[in-house]
Amino acid sequence: MVAAMVSLFLIYYMTDIVGVSDRQLAAITTIIVALRIFDALNDPVMGVIVDNTHTRWGKFKPWIAVGAVLWGGSTLLLFADVPVSGENFIVVFFVGYLIWGISYTINDISFYGMLPSLSRNLKEREGIGVIARIMANIGLFSVVVGVVPITEWLSGVLGDPQKAWFLFATVLVLIMLAFQSLTLAFTKQKVVAPTPHTPIRELFRIIGRNDQLLWVTVTMILFMSGYTATTSLGIYYFEYIYGDLGMYAIFAGILGVAQLTGLAIFPLVSTRLTRRQIHALGSAMCAVGLAIFALAGSSMIVIGVAGVLLFMGQAFIQLLMLLFIADCVEYGEWKLGRRTESITFSLQPFIYKSSNALGTGMVGLALLISGVNQADSAADITTGGQVAFKVAMMVVPIMLVIISWAILRRTYTLDEGRYAEIVTKLRIREEQE
Repeated sequence: MVAAMVSLFLIYYMTDIVGVSDRQLAAITTIIVALRIFDALNDPVMGVIVDNTHTRWGKFKPWIAVGAVLWGGSTLLLFADVPVSGENFIVVFFVGYLIWGISYTINDISFYGMLPSLSRNLKEREGIGVIARIMANIGLFSVVVGVVPITEWLSGVLGDPQKAWFLFATVLVLIMLAFQSLTLAFTKQKVVAPTPHTPIRELFRIIGRNDQLLWVTVTMILFMSGYTATTSLGIYYFEYIYGDLGMYAIFAGILGVAQLTGLAIFPLVSTRLTRRQIHALGSAMCAVGLAIFALAGSSMIVIGVAGVLLFMGQAFIQLLMLLFIADCVEYGEWKLGRRTESITFSLQPFIYKSSNALGTGMVGLALLISGVNQADSAADITTGGQVAFKVAMMVVPIMLVIISWAILRRTYTLDEGRYAEIVTKLRIREEQE
């Protein structure tokens, strides 16, 4: 919920609620892109810190708690109606977004870093991963579906759109803190392997020698960059291209069901297809869905079909990314003789932040080139502006999906059979020690 609120709607809040100028939008976009890249580069460092942590509560839970509190506070700052303007407004935004990114790193790396420590069994991991992603997507799409009608209703009650958005963000932060507390209270680590202290100087050697992790990272950054651009531009599409913002919540609801369905049927699909085949299927569904979306015109039915294909395919890809990275923990342990869950999983937020930076850059550029930022309604957008908008939202992401699939197909070799062999070798090694 919190991630969706900031990643998908922060720019919309700035352009359509706060009403920033083109100059301020350019500055905000630059800040987001730069800080996301900066923060992404810091993710592996946080992974080292978590892996080197030893407390009575383990190495994950203390950082989950610290990150959640800081994350909630910085989210409220981003949506607060601060009494500053001009350059000072940009400074406050910079500080808030910097803290938000750092706290997101702390929380996310320690949270997902726990996954490999819960089980080494592939099916158990899939089960945990499916549950985690289903719950994450319920949170995400509850915000995507609810943000427009809820904030509009709150605006009528409070008489101020900015107060409405701040109240909505406050409720999401409280929900986030409550649910993070469940993880702190009830999870239990089952896979415990002695891990020597990892000096910072060895960080890039550990990541660099895990070739499978590197290829997953490259391909998923490409895929998620296009996906981020498409989803972030969705609310603008319905307001300025389709011409009916009210349809956005309906469309988002359909997509939410489609994505949750994709996650729910993944275990069934995985019994019939290999992970490589599922990746090809998901990529094809995304590319075809985007192509149909680009040609849909004003037909809501066709747009809905395109969205279902895109989001079901993306559900397969996002879960595969989680599982691919989890498997790279054992691969790295086998290859390097060192088990580093948090360092390995630091590449997941690295993927999200890098792709968010690139996707946000595409969004900002699309809004400026198409004229959307200065438009009051769909009637203000020229034909050329519509074309530029659709290229950024649909055509470029299609290209990124195809390139991502092609690279992973040629480079990722850690399939089910090879993973099973590696786990067997690790158990033999542990018994000998």
